[in-house]
Amino acid sequence: MLPLLIIAGIILFLSIILIGIYNQFVKNKNTVKDGWSNIDVALKRRYDLIPNLVETVKGYASHEKETLEAVIQARNAAMSVPSDDINAQIKAENQLQQTLRSIFALSEAYPDLKANTNFLQLQDKLNEIEENLERARRYYNGTVRENNTYGESFPAVIVAGMFNYQHFEYFEAEIESRENVKVSFT
Repeated sequence: MLPLLIIAGIILFLSIILIGIYNQFVKNKNTVKDGWSNIDVALKRRYDLIPNLVETVKGYASHEKETLEAVIQARNAAMSVPSDDINAQIKAENQLQQTLRSIFALSEAYPDLKANTNFLQLQDKLNEIEENLERARRYYNGTVRENNTYGESFPAVIVAGMFNYQHFEYFEAEIESRENVKVSFT
């Protein structure tokens, strides 16, 4: 009888540990998704602003058709990524960020555009959205760090496969998007 109670106690103890690990996986995943939803709101605001920005630039830099089309294509590609595929969205957003930088590089070459009130207002609005996005990105990356650290730590790493542990990617600027955009009219 005593060995049976010991075995039952061990099973109960292990069950409590597994339940705790499972609950932590659920908590971490939901925290990451909450962090991503904050980013998603800022991205949707950016998506809504981009067509107005492109239309304003078109009037001043109509022969920069390739640049403007690249921005619209990047926007459409980012919008078409399934909302539940966070890692794919991050890649698409980095591409969109790179193409947006090319529009602002164009403004340096067109003084009339740079002085246009609508363009300046759109640029200010985009800067505000980017600041909100940066705050949301910091929060999201913090939640990703906690999730990934927990999923790779002992004892959770042992049972991660059983609980469909999801490793998330950080939302960081790609290396090439950190370089200055070069505009040449030769």
